[in-house]
Amino acid sequence: MDRDAALDRVAQLIETVESDTLPVPIREVWVYGDVALGLDPIDRLDVYVTKDILLRGDGEAAERFERELGVKGVGRSVRAEWAEQYPEYVRANDNGHAAPERCLAAHLLDEDEPIHLEVCNASFDDNVTQRLKGALTRDRYEQILDPRGVQLWADGQVAEESFEKLRGGELPFPTLSGALEMLGVEEGEASDAADAMRAYRAEQTGTTVRGDVV
Repeated sequence: MDRDAALDRVAQLIETVESDTLPVPIREVWVYGDVALGLDPIDRLDVYVTKDILLRGDGEAAERFERELGVKGVGRSVRAEWAEQYPEYVRANDNGHAAPERCLAAHLLDEDEPIHLEVCNASFDDNVTQRLKGALTRDRYEQILDPRGVQLWADGQVAEESFEKLRGGELPFPTLSGALEMLGVEEGEASDAADAMRAYRAEQTGTTVRGDVV
């Protein structure tokens, strides 16, 4: 993807977050990886959103949408008013329950765009730390979240200065292994982890999404 086109696409995503009813409330939008590093072109656009968890469920709506759409949990894990407006974007997990991350991907992204969407209730920095701990413990380096990220939108405000620096390629970041070392990973393991992360990422095609709860 051309770098300018990728950044224009991010701006469009932020406009959608600001203007549309979404399946869950969004608090932050970040980009990370290739686009944050100033590469041109980029292999994939990596976007991270921080969402709120819905605390009050609508049992009546959940029953109705389960009858109409065959999906459980609408009105509990995702907004009923969103599903009313956009029933075509309702997506379920493997257990048949409404999946906020898949619903967001369906709403925000076009099919087969080279974009990866990360969705979590925690901020980017917090999730980077949590994912790193878990991945190192299990030797699952491909699950590490690239820590080189830029926050572009939070609580209704666009980070204009960050956006300008991003467009100008003015944000300095270390190598991937260097970034992991800054988070406390030993040099050798950081290099192995970076290799595993790059190999895993190279296998991804089209639109992908991952949801986390921290």
